[in-house]
Parts: sequence; structure tokens; C-alpha cells
Amino acid sequence: MSNSGFTFRRVREEMIEKLLDLGIKDFRVLDAISQVPRHIFVDEALRSRAYENRSLTIGYQQTISQPYIVARMTELLISHTNTRGKVFEKVLEIGSGCGYQSAVLSFFCEEIDAIERIKPLVYKSRENLSNLKIHNVKFKHGDGYTDWSNKIQYDGILCAAAPRSYPDDLINILKNEAKLVIPVGGTSQVLKVISKKGKEVQEKTFDDVTFVPMLAGISNDGTDL
Repeated sequence: MSNSGFTFRRVREEMIEKLLDLGIKDFRVLDAISQVPRHIFVDEALRSRAYENRSLTIGYQQTISQPYIVARMTELLISHTNTRGKVFEKVLEIGSGCGYQSAVLSFFCEEIDAIERIKPLVYKSRENLSNLKIHNVKFKHGDGYTDWSNKIQYDGILCAAAPRSYPDDLINILKNEAKLVIPVGGTSQVLKVISKKGKEVQEKTFDDVTFVPMLAGISNDGTDL
């Protein structure tokens, strides 16, 4: 193994220890994150910091979420399941960015529909997951508010951008007992889990978070933001 490979393995192990210290308890999530090389999702100049528990720029005024948040959102999404492997058939991801969260989710889903509004990031995501030989994520260039099918019922929805309030339309495409994990707010944001229980919708609030805003529309080259 090269020196750089050894270094990345060591700091990845330290990152997992940090996630344990921060309260991530689901070893399925920790195992998935331990298998995803976060350094390939950021520019080479930032790779030495890839396993720090912090968000990093990926260009186009966007960031890759800090490992804790990726772990936390994944843990919340799968918390009502207790088996290993693919616990969901189909999940919707909104704001897939460079594909890091998508890669972690791929361990738990037969198929992921991922929507990203910035076209260069869609291309980058596809390249990143292709390099990792992850083939169960379908990336789409589109508007996270509208560009999903209302004919599909999802086992879960994870959103990595913050609307002022969660879109009610997303609840309509959730299966019963499924959950929407989403940051909500403006300058002050919280992570919410919206659960569908028959005709009832249950809402729980978790961590204070900071995400880019969830914007309508699409960007073709990243300059028209």
C-alpha cells in the first residue's frame, strides 16, 4: 500500500472513532461510511482534510456535508429497520451534490433516485460513483421541488438542502411508515424527520444544522446560481 493510501486508511479510522464519540450508534451506518473513500469526492487540494468532521467546498457555492451529518441523516432514515444490507427498495435523494451521501445510502437501497440542480455536479457524481463501481444510483439534473415522479412511492426521502418549510408534496410520495429526513429553516435550521403513519404525519426535530438553501429551478453550468 502506498504511503498516501495508508494515511487515508488511518484518518478514515479516526473519523469513525470520532463519529462514535459524537453519538452515532448504528454500526450499519458506521460500516458503510468506513467503506466510502471521502477524499475522492473533493478536489485534490482539499484531500488532506477529507476525513475531518467538517463540510468542504465542492465548487458552485455548494459543500460536501460533514461526516457526522451524513451519518446522522442516514441513521435517522434507517432507524426503523433492523436488518443488514438493502433495507429499502427505492429512496429519493434531493440535493445529491458530489455524490458522497448517495454513496453511503447505496449500501441500504436497491435503487436511489438522486436529483441535483447543478448540472456539472450531476456529471461529477456519476463519475465518482462509477469509479467506486456503485451502480444503483440514478442521478438526474432537475429541480428538487418538482422533478420527481408522483407515481412512485418511496421507502424514504433524504434532502441535503434546506427549504424554509418542508414541501408537503414530498409526503404524498412516501410509502406508509416511511420517513422524510430534511433540514428546515433560513439563517437558523434544524434537522427534521417527517414520518407517514397512515393518514397521520408525525414530525420530530433533531440537531441544529447548516445547509445550503433549497432553491427552485436548475443551473446548467453552475454560473447562473
